Formats: sequence, structure tokens, C-alpha cells
Amino acid sequence: MLHFSVLGLNVLILVFGETRPMETLQTLLSRKAVIMKVISFRRLFLPFTSHVRYFGQPAAQTHPHLIAEGEVTPGISRKEIYTRRCKLVTTALDMFKGMKSAYSHLFIFPSATTQYMTNDIPYVFRQNSDFLYFSGFQEPDSLLLIEASGNKSSRGEHIANLFVPRKDPAKELWDGPRSGTEGAIALTGVDGAFNSNELEKYLHHYNKTHKDYVLWYNHAKPIHQEFHNQVLGQVLHDKRYKCVENTAALAHRLRVLKSQPEIRLIQQSITIACESFIEVMKFSKPQANEAHLWAKMDFECRMRGAEFLAYPPVVAGGPRANVIHYITNNQVIKDGHLVLMDAGCEFHGYASDLTRTWPVSGRFTEPQRLLYNATLRVQEMCIQMCTTDYSLDDIYNQMVLLLSAELTQLGIISPDTSYEQKLNLTRKFCPHHVGHYLGMDIHDTSLISRQIKLQPNMIVTIEPGLYIAEDDYTVSPEFRGIGLRIEDNILVTDSVPVNMSASCPKTVDDIETVLSSQ
Repeated sequence: MLHFSVLGLNVLILVFGETRPMETLQTLLSRKAVIMKVISFRRLFLPFTSHVRYFGQPAAQTHPHLIAEGEVTPGISRKEIYTRRCKLVTTALDMFKGMKSAYSHLFIFPSATTQYMTNDIPYVFRQNSDFLYFSGFQEPDSLLLIEASGNKSSRGEHIANLFVPRKDPAKELWDGPRSGTEGAIALTGVDGAFNSNELEKYLHHYNKTHKDYVLWYNHAKPIHQEFHNQVLGQVLHDKRYKCVENTAALAHRLRVLKSQPEIRLIQQSITIACESFIEVMKFSKPQANEAHLWAKMDFECRMRGAEFLAYPPVVAGGPRANVIHYITNNQVIKDGHLVLMDAGCEFHGYASDLTRTWPVSGRFTEPQRLLYNATLRVQEMCIQMCTTDYSLDDIYNQMVLLLSAELTQLGIISPDTSYEQKLNLTRKFCPHHVGHYLGMDIHDTSLISRQIKLQPNMIVTIEPGLYIAEDDYTVSPEFRGIGLRIEDNILVTDSVPVNMSASCPKTVDDIETVLSSQ
């Protein structure tokens, strides 16, 4: 039995087999010691103490207005992140129960790197979502390494180590503080931390002492080239592993189902976006520049606590709304035209994604009203389908049928057109899917098929639209050049779906009421 203190935390290690007092934790692991980790639970439930004065990310000591004791990132506790890793391990081991020769699993999650707009001027850093989900660590050029034994699949026990940038006073003078190894442990509650330049040595040691293990690593799409070269050199080259599996696919299986703290954060992100949309509507007017509406949305979201917009927004006046991902946003919106704004914000790592379309003049024209209400009716019916009985693909297919009926009713599609041709024409007028998963990323968990049935605690977007080109002479002149979309964020539950963005006006009457208060 070894008992010692790390960063003021009591550590108890029970080891079966002969040990020497100076053996390190890594050495004990390499000898297949059986470890009961009291340290993890101390770090999860008790306030941490550290002589580290500054951290590379907000902490309870430095940002009490953002983070409570026990949280790694705002609203997300150490306990939750530990539980995520346990679920990761349990899910992975369950997939390989029949593989008798694979007793160990090694998971490798690199962080994002700093991206530069020119020479030494960086873009605002955004952490890789999978790395952040399982570590809570927000510094670039870091890596999470998780070791698990196949004998403990029912409990998900594991060892989690972070590899982080070394403390460097010269660089910190310019770029701000780094957490270092001690700070990383204190912040996140992982079992150990090393300087990132020790990764190669660590992997070499692991590879020498393990064989026929399952390597979990996204080698097909490496996100950090320097770390990838080390993994390639020390692990992939020697091929002592049994097989290589994609971490992203496994991570997305867990991330697509939101916890209650995640749902609260996403709801706050959505609420901020809804309130900001209302202010942008009030601000808009004929001859407004699209760039000004973009700036207004950015300002209002930040003033309400968002870090930044979750993606470059679409602010498309008039016929430019027919370009689905129009983000140039540099034209003047003419009197009598609609403006389509697709925007959302990021709030402590979680995104919102809304679209509203409104007339800058304050009132819809009759053709605009007809098309808008047709789209709104379809959207409301699609929202009601966000239950465990349907998949997103099921809802998409129903959207096409409903839009087809609406377009036929409006005379845009001739009633004499064949059934198949009606569907083809409808897909021309709405060329995109009905929605996608939403969470840490805008198009969240992209490896999860839209063919699977929705499950409670999934959050999805529902966003039908109609886009009629200016030069589409098959359509009556009054409808040409109109593009519109209505998008809400929907929480799937055990019963009825919840529209998390219901506070953002979307009926014709509600929108015109907001616009009249300019």
C-alpha cells in the first residue's frame, strides 16, 4: 500500500504484488497493478487547492462569476466529465466482449491547434469538441490519453492523463498563462498530467508493455499533425495493437444524447439568440446594410453572455436568400424585401442555431405572407414529429410531402403534375434536409445517421424553407425572388417535443408586432 499527497490531495494506491517505494504511477500501471483510485473521487467532489496562481482557462478561483466550485467549464462539473469517460470506456469494452485476446484499450484524443490568420496573428481559439467533452481542458496543443482494462467493463474504470504545453514565462508574457501539469490536474481532476513533449516517450513505453490492445484514434482525419506524427511513429508503426477504431464515431454516440447540465447550457444559448433576434428585428429597416444586422446580432449576443456567434451568419436580403449559405452579407436590403437571418451563438461551449425571415418594411406583402404561412404550417407539423417514433429522415420525407401539397395549393406546382414530379419539384424549391443534430457543434455529431429513430435528450433543428429564383419563369411573377426559412431548436423527450426557441417570434402577426415597435 502506498499513501502520498499530490497537490494537497490524499492518494491511496493498493497494489497487489511486490513494489518499491520509488516506483511511479506509470511503472505500477505497466506492471498491471490493480489500483483503487481514491484520488479520482477526491478530485471530483472536493474543492481543489493549488499553489498555481494563474490558469490557462477560467477557474472557480479566478472567475467566480462564471464557474462554481467543482466545475471544469461553466455548468459542467468534474463529476460529469469523469462520468463521460466512464461511459466511453464501458461502451467501447462492450463492443469487444468477444475479443479474448484484447485486454486493454488505449484512447487518444488530441486537442485543436492554434490557427493563424497571418504570420503570428491568431484566430480566436476554439477547442476540439471531442477533446473538450472528455477533458474540459481548453488549451491548444494538448492531448487526452485514456487507458482501460478489459476486466473492468462494468464499471468503466480507467486512467486519464493529459499532455499539456509546458509552462513558459516568455511565451506566457505574450499569449497569457498556461495551466501546466499541476494546473491541468487541479482544473480537470484527471489522474495525471505530463508536458506535451513527453508524449512520445509515454507512447513508446506503453507500446513496449502492451500487446493486442484496441487503439482508439481518429487516424483517418488527424486534427493535430505534430501529435499524429508521434502516434504514427510510436504506436501505428509497430502494430502491436489488435485493431484501430475511430474515436470520433464512438464519441458522437455519447455526445448526441445530452445531459441535464448540457440541456441547460444549450437552452441558455438559445435564449440569448432569441432575445438578440428580437433586437435585430427592431433594428432593421429599409435600406439597411446586411453587415449592420450581422454586427447587431453579434453585439446583442455578446452583451447577454455569449462568447461569439456560433458560425458566420446568413443575412440575406431579397433574392440573395435563395443562396442557402450566403454569408457575404454586404448588400443593402431594399424596401419591400424580406431578410433571412440564420444565426446562433456559442455559450460556454454549446451552440444555438435559429433562422427567422421578416420584412424590413414592417409588413409582409400578400405573396410573401402566402409563402411564409405555407412554410410555417409545414414546420409546425414537422416539429410535432420530433418524437421517438421518427427519425430525421422520416421527418424530412414528410416535409417534402407537406411542402408539395402547399406548393400545389398555391399554384406553384400544377395539380396535373405526376406524384414523382411533384416531389422532384418540391426538392428543387427546398434543396436541403429538414434538420440536423445540435449541441457543442452546429452540425453536431455528424457521424450519427439521420436514419436512426430520435431518442430522449437529443436536440435537433427543424428548418423547412422555400426558395424561388428570380429567373424561374415557371412560377408566377409575384413569387419570384422570394427565399425564406424558419428554423427552431427542438428537444426530444419521452413524450411531446419541446421547442427550446419558442420565445423567438415566428408567426406573421408576432413578427409584425415586433417590427411595429421599432
